[in-house]
Amino acid sequence: MKPDDEVAALFLERSRHFLSFEYPVKIRGAVGPLSYESIWRRPNDDSNSIGNLLLHLAGNIRQWIVSGIGGVPGDRDRAAEFATRDGPAGEELIELLASAVRDADAVLARLSGSELTRPVTIQGRETTIMAALYHVIEHFSMHTGQIILLAKMYSPGTVRFYEDAGGLAIPLWGGSEGMR
Repeated sequence: MKPDDEVAALFLERSRHFLSFEYPVKIRGAVGPLSYESIWRRPNDDSNSIGNLLLHLAGNIRQWIVSGIGGVPGDRDRAAEFATRDGPAGEELIELLASAVRDADAVLARLSGSELTRPVTIQGRETTIMAALYHVIEHFSMHTGQIILLAKMYSPGTVRFYEDAGGLAIPLWGGSEGMR
């Protein structure tokens, strides 16, 4: 394998890992202990609830990867993701996100490294597959952090991902299968 091919393959592998395993496992761990009320609670009128963020992540990953990269027709109502005030329960939201993640992973599994520079248009933006994928990973990470922060606020002591003894930050979440 040529060095460029190795870098492309590694980029795709790590992207799939973050989207299908690491971030979803952390989201599931953060949302699992929460009540319905906590999932749909907004810290203030200018903020989103955890439920809104889960709807938004599912919509984003479908629009950018499943439709934008994979070419599957899609119809997203982005404004509704944020406007919802009383939606599905936690497990249903987790499954909605898991379904989007599985569909996105199927698209990514079919990609070759040579396709990463292929142009695509998503949300009216001209970009490449690599840039779109990089955007989705960054976006997913940011909202995962927001979900974790809110979960820690609403249910103190229930969210813990690392063993910090000795300053090593050893992951406690490594044995699950994520959302594949």
